[in-house]
Amino acid sequence: MSTKEQQNEAAEPVEAAEEVVAREEAEQAAEPAKEAASDDARYAELAKQLEESQQRYLRAQADFDNFRRRTQKEKEELGQYASMKLIGQLLPVVDNFERAVAAASANGDFDSLAKGVDMIFRQLAQALEQEGLKAMEVVGQPFNPEFHQAVMQVESDEHEEGIVVEEMQKGYMLKEKVLRPAMVKVSG
Repeated sequence: MSTKEQQNEAAEPVEAAEEVVAREEAEQAAEPAKEAASDDARYAELAKQLEESQQRYLRAQADFDNFRRRTQKEKEELGQYASMKLIGQLLPVVDNFERAVAAASANGDFDSLAKGVDMIFRQLAQALEQEGLKAMEVVGQPFNPEFHQAVMQVESDEHEEGIVVEEMQKGYMLKEKVLRPAMVKVSG
């Protein structure tokens, strides 16, 4: 074998190796481009998700602001018109008072006026009871500062110490809460 042939044979593997190296280099050069394209696609997807999340957040925030304004308005209206039902129940009482006063001044019949006022008082008490108002029964009960306001202490042979002996001003409960404590005299 001649030297030229030997050189050709030796050159073939070198050329083949150079081709392999060149292909690998081309593939490696293409990989960052593929990775960059893949990264760009992921970035675009994440940006899209971020935009959607921001839009949902803004809608939720707007819905919450609208809800807060609406409930505040309803609360204000409720405060303004909370007594509407009670006032509606008391209007017939006012009408009856007007009729009683007009009848008494026209006739001068004060017995009828007294009877009319008594009937009107019962009508008023009934309307208030329907709303949950009730008078406290305090005479003979032990003094309780949550329900009673002691204005005097008196000596009493009939009652033990700390018992309510007289009611000076009625106390009232509205449902389960004290609306006004009773003013009382307590045995001492």
